[in-house]
Formats: sequence, structure tokens, C-alpha cells
Amino acid sequence: MRYELLKDVITLIEEFESTRKEDGWTEDVLGFKGWLCRQHKREEAAVSPPDWEGKAEGRSAESVISTMLVHLNRYARIYARAAMTGSSFSTQEEFIYLINLNVFGPMTKMDLIKRNIQDKPTGMQIISRLIKQGWVSQSNSEVDRRSKVISITLTGKKALEAQMPKIRQATQIVVGNLSTGEKLELIRLLSKLDRFHHPIFLANMDQETLLDSVMKQYGLTEQKKKDI
Repeated sequence: MRYELLKDVITLIEEFESTRKEDGWTEDVLGFKGWLCRQHKREEAAVSPPDWEGKAEGRSAESVISTMLVHLNRYARIYARAAMTGSSFSTQEEFIYLINLNVFGPMTKMDLIKRNIQDKPTGMQIISRLIKQGWVSQSNSEVDRRSKVISITLTGKKALEAQMPKIRQATQIVVGNLSTGEKLELIRLLSKLDRFHHPIFLANMDQETLLDSVMKQYGLTEQKKKDI
């Protein structure tokens, strides 16, 4: 028996155990296989790293990722506007709010706003439009009388259902030509980023000190390369 191979496997399992929660892998054989496959892909990527515009001039990977996320958000909004054509929806956020209420049930105004990662004034405007349309109703919270609980109405459900075929088309177009495996890997990576950013969003830090506070709190280092 090759004991060196066994030692290597045990080392891999130990590494898997220490990092699996961070990346969302399950603690079983399927999770280990997925993690191992991703590690292999990472090693391949390290050998042959991707190229991008401005790389030779010092543009960092962080800059490229940030720009691409902004671009993808804009692409998604274009498709969302197309999905709303001919409907009573004014913005993408309106049917996203309805989808959240339909899936997760009634919640307070602030819980709904925070779930959609928006500031209070913007969120309140969206909720007011939904109430005016008769798509949601509000009632006093049994937990906190100062809060209002928002629920989707039957009219709201019908408006959502009528638009869902186009919404599904838009979401399919957004993920483009990614394979099933690539979609799952992207979900893991985006989920990891979301887990990083969400507590920062909830902390509602002062804008003037936000960047320095996050850099210090999470031990991030300044990017030495030139960002374009």
C-alpha cells in the first residue's frame, strides 16, 4: 500500500475541513469531490491565468472584477426593462420586492428593504408605489407597533404571475452561455462575496470612514498595481 498517497489524501481532507464552510461545501463525499474539483481548476488557472484588457499596463484583477460586476448589473437591468414592457411595473425593484414577499412571506418594511440591499428612502418610495398599485398591503407589527408589516396581495400575485414568463426569460439571458457546472461554481463564488459584504452593509458605517474601516477590519492590503 502506498502510504504516501494515503498521507496526501488525509492532508487534502484536513484542508477541506478547514475551508469548506467558508465556500459553502457540504460535509460529505459530494462536498469533498466538488471542493477537490474546484481546487484542481484553481491550480490549472494558476498555471495559465486569464488575460484581460490593461493587464500589461498594471490593471489589477480586483479592478477587472469590479468593472465586470458593474457591467453585468447594467446588462441585467436592460433585460429587466424589456421584461417589464407592456406591464404596470415601473422599475426592476418593484417586481423584485414582490418576488421576495411572495417567496418569503410578510415582513417589516425595513426587513424588505434590507433584503434588497437598498437605503431606507429609496426602499420606502418603492413600497409606496406598490401600495398605490394595490400590489401590497401593510398592517401593524404584532412585535413592534412602530413597524409596519408588508404583505403581497392577490392583485400583486396576479401582476407577478402575469409577468413571470418574461422575467424567467430575462434571468436565463443574464446567465448566457454558462454550463450547469459553471453556474453552480458562480453561485458559490458570488455567495462567498455576499457573505463578506452583507455584514458590512448591515453595519451601516459612516461613508467617510467606510473604506479605511473595512480594510483594517478584514486585514485587506492596498493594491500595489495600478488600477485602471
